[in-house]
Amino acid sequence: MSNADHEISIGGWVMRVHQPEGTGPFPVILLLHGWTGDERSMWVFSPRLPRNALMIAPRGLFKAAGAGYSWYPEISKRWPWMADFQRAVERLLPVLSEKYFPSGDFSNLHLVGCSQGAAFAYSIAIMHSELVTSLAGLSGFLADGASDWLRPTRLQGMPVFIAHGTQDKLVPVEKARQSVADLERAGASVTYCEDDVGHKLSIKCFHGLEAFFQKTACSG
Repeated sequence: MSNADHEISIGGWVMRVHQPEGTGPFPVILLLHGWTGDERSMWVFSPRLPRNALMIAPRGLFKAAGAGYSWYPEISKRWPWMADFQRAVERLLPVLSEKYFPSGDFSNLHLVGCSQGAAFAYSIAIMHSELVTSLAGLSGFLADGASDWLRPTRLQGMPVFIAHGTQDKLVPVEKARQSVADLERAGASVTYCEDDVGHKLSIKCFHGLEAFFQKTACSG
């Protein structure tokens, strides 16, 4: 971890933060880990993301069964509902502000989530589309009930990057393909990268993620 990267605790959240050089304001990238992950899990993606961005990686609110953390309490069904993320959304959004991060430009907020973290990112963007500039979901899925929120134009023009492996045994690739269709119907501009890998990001899709951010306001 460089001197610009550090861990903090704010309002009950543990977060890992990358602070760019200078005074800002900087675009903000929120990094959301998957089930059993923590605030360090998403740092593998940081080399492909703009270094001029303030990167914030929170730890999930809830202990996951066995190890790590989750974005919702343990449930009996395989796929969560949108409502299962509600508590985490309501707790996290007030912390994402200039009050706690004076160098951040939260009018230029980008979400990157992996697996369950992608479902959380989608849920934030769907519930509060006015707050989100762009969205990237890696090996993820839409929470059940998302279609009730996804009216035409709800995500009008929002740039979205989705990547998935055809050999993913944890989250079937059909989940990603359905997410693409649902988000496009809601007006999002989706870039989709599919490759012959399992529950991870392929080299091709790593490059796709990097290219996606080069096209967004985050690279400016």
